[in-house]
Amino acid sequence: MNVDQRYRLVYKPLIFIASLGPIVWLFMGGFGVLGQSLGPDPIKLTLHTLGKTSLNFLMLTLMVTPVRYLAGWPHIVRIRRMLGLFAFCYALLHFLVYIVLDQELDFAGLGKDIVKRPYITVGFAALVILVPLAVTSTNGMMRRLGRRWQTLHRLVYVATVLGVVHYYWQVKRDVTEPLIYAAVLAVLLAYRIVRSRRRRAMATSKSGSATAPERT
Repeated sequence: MNVDQRYRLVYKPLIFIASLGPIVWLFMGGFGVLGQSLGPDPIKLTLHTLGKTSLNFLMLTLMVTPVRYLAGWPHIVRIRRMLGLFAFCYALLHFLVYIVLDQELDFAGLGKDIVKRPYITVGFAALVILVPLAVTSTNGMMRRLGRRWQTLHRLVYVATVLGVVHYYWQVKRDVTEPLIYAAVLAVLLAYRIVRSRRRRAMATSKSGSATAPERT
């Protein structure tokens, strides 16, 4: 079995099944399967679980590139699309639970919350950014957009930053976890900045060497 077959037949199915874990856990808790329970405030716990899972998948998506180059695993890029789509799906479920179960489809109240509560404004903005990224995640859209596809999908950095800010502002007391997410995100973004600068420096050096006159 070659690398392509392992990713297609083994790794991707396993990651897909594992990615459904939080939904299965919430389902079991909601229906009391195997004694599971969502506690005294199931809506709050569901919102927290879905939102945090979405943020986890965004982080994993951004980790693919460093792992690809630092660990020498070029084929890991094959799972990045799946991770990104799961991030969007969990973010969408997070929003739907909020609007349907928490707000009970009170769209007027939702509009007021988006305007008055900064953490909801930031979270909603992150979801809006993820929509075009999910829609254009297919191979067909990649070919159609060309270089613009990569530019568009760099918005994932903005969405992740907004997600971390949303989490930080939403937490009222212990901000330890949001700060950990912020630290990890800072490292991931710093890696990209450093790597981008090194690539530009190398390109400039090669260009200068190619155009320099020969010494006699």
